[in-house]
Amino acid sequence: MSQLRTLLEARRRVAIMGILNRTPDSFSDGGLFVGEGAARARIEAMLSEGADIIDIGAESTRPGALPVPDEEQIARLGASVRDAAQLGAIVSIDTTSPVVAARALADGAAVVNSVSLDAAAALGAV
Repeated sequence: MSQLRTLLEARRRVAIMGILNRTPDSFSDGGLFVGEGAARARIEAMLSEGADIIDIGAESTRPGALPVPDEEQIARLGASVRDAAQLGAIVSIDTTSPVVAARALADGAAVVNSVSLDAAAALGAV
């Protein structure tokens, strides 16, 4: 049984997801968590506030946002995926890139959250 399914069954199908934007142009937090220390502190805070899942993104999906190259997304993510997984979170990676999704899965992510079918198709999810 997957880590996510176990969580949902234990919580009676309710889980709390915290969002960590590792983008300098984030519309929701204005780029507050681009630094490694700030990102880790935010992960710890969300977990202490009851988050079960941490959704981490390194590219903006707001309308009009420019695409972010894979290498830049990976650099922006830094240690966040590994940190969140090591701290006990179920990690969701928010990306349109199959390369970034695969890297995050290798680093401990359990869920791919993508607004693009490209990432899902490349990973065999569709």
